[in-house]
Amino acid sequence: MDLKPQDLMVLLKVSAHPPQRWTYAALGEALAMSASEMHASVKRAVASGLAVAPARGEWSPVRPNLLEFAVHGVRYVWPATAGPVKRGVPTAFGAEPLASQLNAAPVEAPVWAHPDGSAKGPTISPLYRTAPQAALADPALHRLLALLDALRTGRARERNLAAKLMEAELMRIHTEVTDASR
Repeated sequence: MDLKPQDLMVLLKVSAHPPQRWTYAALGEALAMSASEMHASVKRAVASGLAVAPARGEWSPVRPNLLEFAVHGVRYVWPATAGPVKRGVPTAFGAEPLASQLNAAPVEAPVWAHPDGSAKGPTISPLYRTAPQAALADPALHRLLALLDALRTGRARERNLAAKLMEAELMRIHTEVTDASR
């Protein structure tokens, strides 16, 4: 069973909101996909070891595996392709948390082409076609997808910083949930 890019987007969405229990329908609505696509994504994620399903109907991402795949594999499996300058949603080093961390010379930051975007810049292909729409609706998911794009497209310095920030984001979210449940 081969992973698909939407599977990673599903895992990042659930990772961004760990205390929430998602139905396939609710998750599909949040990501502009169908419930059947969500079910298939979860099956592929579990089969690949990026998620576990200890109880019937319940599942959760395996954060260390997700982080390892994001940092070391995604750029080779689903590389981003560059496109023309358009209006869109900032991503990679043009979005937080990476934008405030880099003190580089001003360069047009990449965007996902989208009519409701707030920036103009060179476009890059999103991980999945509904990523811009989902990111506009969910700032936590936007942060993770932007870091993922920096890992897919960035130079070595940007990728290294994005990897550290991705780990910090995933662990921070996990720690907040663990602390809250005590």
